[in-house]
Amino acid sequence: MTDEKLDQILKQALAPEISDREIQVHRRKEKMRKSGRVGKIAAAAVAAAVIGILGLGYLNPALAAKLPLIGKIFERVEEDATYSGDYTEKGTVLTNEDSSGKLDTQDYSVSDSGITLTASEVYCDGYSIFLTVNIEAKEADFTHIPEHYTGMNAADSRTTAGFYINGTWSTDGSLPERLANTFEGKVIDSHTFAGMLKIELEQKTEGSGQLNLNVTGLGYDDDRMLDGEEITASHWTEGSWNIAVPFEVNGADVKTIEVGEQNGNITLEDVVISPYQVIVHAATPGEQRELTEDRKEKLLSKDPDLTDAEMFEILGWSYEPCYTICFNQDGEMLYPDAEMPGRAGFAVQGKEVKTLYVFIFDNLDDWTQMEQEGMSSSAAGKAVIAKEIRVE
Repeated sequence: MTDEKLDQILKQALAPEISDREIQVHRRKEKMRKSGRVGKIAAAAVAAAVIGILGLGYLNPALAAKLPLIGKIFERVEEDATYSGDYTEKGTVLTNEDSSGKLDTQDYSVSDSGITLTASEVYCDGYSIFLTVNIEAKEADFTHIPEHYTGMNAADSRTTAGFYINGTWSTDGSLPERLANTFEGKVIDSHTFAGMLKIELEQKTEGSGQLNLNVTGLGYDDDRMLDGEEITASHWTEGSWNIAVPFEVNGADVKTIEVGEQNGNITLEDVVISPYQVIVHAATPGEQRELTEDRKEKLLSKDPDLTDAEMFEILGWSYEPCYTICFNQDGEMLYPDAEMPGRAGFAVQGKEVKTLYVFIFDNLDDWTQMEQEGMSSSAAGKAVIAKEIRVE
């Protein structure tokens, strides 16, 4: 019996358990959305319990470890990561590895506190940077890192493991931004994890640049400790892993469509379609007052977990959130990621996008109803803006 067949049998046998836990996950996600804290860390931490019982499909690590990994991490994680897709012709390889595990460059590899972090490949569509990394720790046991769903539902059978990251990032002299992401990827063996990190750029970038990644902490959950009331990184290591990564914007297949439709207090400015994501830019009056970088840095120095909405509230400024949902021409909902002032992101996940249907709500309950019922939901009539956009 092959490893793949055994993995399928295990998942089918445990399907009822998945269903029960998935309900709990949706409830927790809704609670986080209402608090304005939906993001990659939240999604990974909440959904970790869903797959923890299944293990990792970690059945033949010795065989997997013999294959060259660094320089080919996109290939390993691209099918199951949230921002999935074919990166073969898109990413730039930073570091190669031969069959013996020897790296052809040490420029993108740094070690501290018993952990080695190696940057592998990078891709930038002008709006986000996608970076793959390899994490090695000889004293660790990564085989108990639980997986979380990255598809729209359990039936998609799309899962990936998560590795927490703390620190800051910046590009070409910009002010440091706090890392609020996780590495999504695969456990290769007891001591090796390969994953992808997605970083949102503040403004559209063109040409080339440099990503400065300053990591101060790395950690991961343990499926033997998921019964605790709070899901946090059970294994955490403080240290200093600083890497400067050059990148070049690949604008191929990236399209920006101007819309400029306004209704009430919300304006749908434009949509961006790239091979791996759809970005909807919308503005509300509360966002017209610019939250400058120096003011933002001062507020975050007091409380690094503040959301933009909370910062507006502290400053006494108005803030009117909106809630966005997208479907393609086949009525398939695009995977919704974190929504922040002025920007909502969606993972394409291999779906064809010839026509985009964008619905923007000013009420979270209406958004939730449409998420649950689909594009034909009666909640569509409550959208402040409902727009059909031809992509092709």
